This record gives sequence, C-alpha cells and structure tokens, in this order.
Amino acid sequence: MVKVEIITIGDEILIGQIVDTNSAWMAEQLNIAGFEIAQITSVHDDADHILSSLDMALQRADIVLITGGIGPTKDDITKQTLCKYFDSKLIFDQSVLDNIERIFNHLLYRMNELTRSQAMVPDKCQVIQNKMGTAPITWFEKDGKVVVSMPGVPHEMKNAMTQDVIPRLEDKFQSAVIVHQNVLVHGYPESALALKIEDWENDLPPHIKLAYLPNGRVVKLRLTGVGDDVTVLRAAIDEKLESLKVLLGDAIVALDDVPLEKLVFDKLLATNKTLATAESCTGGNIAHVLTLLPGSSSVFNGSVVAYSNDVKMNVLGVDPQVLATHGAVSAEVVEQMAMSVRVLMNTDFAIAASGIAGPGGGTDDKPVGSVWISVSSSETVKSKLFNFTSTREQNIERTTQEALILLLEIM
Repeated sequence: MVKVEIITIGDEILIGQIVDTNSAWMAEQLNIAGFEIAQITSVHDDADHILSSLDMALQRADIVLITGGIGPTKDDITKQTLCKYFDSKLIFDQSVLDNIERIFNHLLYRMNELTRSQAMVPDKCQVIQNKMGTAPITWFEKDGKVVVSMPGVPHEMKNAMTQDVIPRLEDKFQSAVIVHQNVLVHGYPESALALKIEDWENDLPPHIKLAYLPNGRVVKLRLTGVGDDVTVLRAAIDEKLESLKVLLGDAIVALDDVPLEKLVFDKLLATNKTLATAESCTGGNIAHVLTLLPGSSSVFNGSVVAYSNDVKMNVLGVDPQVLATHGAVSAEVVEQMAMSVRVLMNTDFAIAASGIAGPGGGTDDKPVGSVWISVSSSETVKSKLFNFTSTREQNIERTTQEALILLLEIM
C-alpha cells in the first residue's frame, strides 16, 4: 500500500491549547481512499524541527501531508522552511493574489501587506488555490514522492483535501482497495468479547484484519479488508459477518459505526413514535445527546431534570411514601418517573434514570456508580440496575448509553 505520513505544525497543539482534530479526519479520509497512514507527528513552529521531521517522514512514507504554519504572521514559517528543504525561492504568483482578492471582496475586508505576502510561493511547487482562505496549498514532488502543505484551519484543510489533494493523490498513486465493516456489540467487556469470538477471529483470512475499539459500554469491532477487487473483499467480509451474527446474536446493536442516539432517533422516526426523558443523575445528558441530532424535534418532546426529590414529587408525581421507603435510587422511583414523564409529555416512550454519579454520596447498599434506569411505553415498563463504579463523567456517559440501549430493546 502507498504510505502517508501526516505532520501537524504548531506550538498550540504541543502545549494542549488546541486539540489536533485535523490528523484524525485526514487519516480517516485517506484510509477510505486506500492509503495507509504510516505515522502522525506534531512539531513546534521551529524550522529545524520541521526540517528533521520532514526528512524522517520521507524515509518512511511516499506522501507527506503537512498542516499548519502557513499564513500572514511571523510565526508562520512552513513556507519558508519548505523553500529551504526543496532548495527553492519565493516568487510572486498572480493567481494566488487574485484568489485572495476574491475572498476579501466577498468578506468586505480590506487587504493589507501581510495578507498580500501570501501570494509569494516557492518556485518549485505546484500551487493549488485555497477556495476557503488566503493561504495557498503547495504541492512538491521529489524522487517520486509528494509533499503537500495545507492550512491548519480545519474547514480550509478539509475542502482542500476533499476537492483537490485526495483526487490528485489517487491519480498519481495506485492505491489499494479497502473495505471496512463496523459491528457495535453490547454486553461484553473487551476481554470477554475477545474470548467469545477467539475461534472466529483466528479463522479470518490474512487480508482481513480485526480491531477492537471500546467506547464505554459498547465495543466496536472493525473488520478491514485490503485487496484489489472491492467485490471480492465485500463478499469475504459479508461471509464472516454472517457467522459473527450467529455467534453474538442480540449482543450486536448495529452493523455500522452509528451513535446509539442516532439508532434511537432513526427507529423513532421510522415508526412515527416520540420520546421524553426524566433524568436525575444524568442531569439532562440523555436529552442533550438526542437533541444534538438535526430533526430531533420530530421525535423528542422534552425532558424533566428531576435532580431533587422535590421535583420528583411535585413535577413528576412520584409518591413521597415510595421515595421514603425505597430511596431515590430504586426501581420503584425510576418506574414512576418514566411512566409519569411519558404521560406529562404525551409521548410513546420515556426514559428515566436515577443514581449516584459521585464522587460522594455513596453508601454500602448503594455505592457510587449505582444507577437505576427505566424505560416505559403504554404496554410495558422495563427497569435495570447498573453498577458503574467509575468517575462522575464516566457514570453519566455510561448511564446515557445504557438508557438508550434499554430503550432500543423495547422498541
């Protein structure tokens, strides 16, 4: 396979001021296109550091993609450093200036000399116009290898990669065919799942690899096939997938890399049903992940964040005697919460959760991480106790995941 190395430039990445999301996105897109990612490196805004990293990258990879360090300010040194590496000099490019003027006219900004200086480009590169910004993309070739420098601004980089860089790389290099198949599995810790499917995994052909990607209470299995014929690869993966379905049965939540909230949303939408939530320990997080989805108003009616017992009693109508006898973290209370909010919000389904997120508040009988979840419809109520015993943030996240899975089971 053709190997690619990604280099991100910027002190702000290395000091943790910003998170490098560019590399993850680039790696995903390149992998889909059939390129292998050899390494991802982040370096300082330092010429010597950039030069040494580029030199080492070209020893490992056929393609080096660089983001960051290009722009109008003095700390943007990538262009000058690439000139040094490729024994090049800066020359004026009218097409780049025309592109900059087009962007500034659209934005109604006045161009200054620093911005105008971006029309100076290395004379040994091919220029690719940046349709979303003022810093041009530069493409270098040396000894059959390619180096491309792009802006670090995510939307500018993504447009350049999608519209220009990846298509040009595909034209220049013969990339392999890669087929991915994701399987979301619930109910098994990663190690237990590995033992469960050990024989199945050992029977995979050499050109199909398996990766385990845990995410809270769900493990994503990713099958990756590499070859020359997409039809042959797809057939081989489908054959293995069928035997995995028999092996894992209902533990398979989905055959795609889809968030649980999207699975719930799609199923509600397809059946013309609606949902409400009553949340205590999650503080509205279940409602939050659902309402992040575009169009969620068509299936999600609302939520009551019943953090205190007063709200549980006065808004949701939980019986004070039930609260006193069983406590807020109990099957009896979450079931009343779920049934009440479903009627209150006039929905087909409801989720309720009450627990001890931590780090304090636990007891011997109900330690930190104890969570009761209930889901209800007009026909049924289903409740389950979970013991997560993790950090506060993890307890909230895992409660959210389990609540959505429990809902999927009754829908």
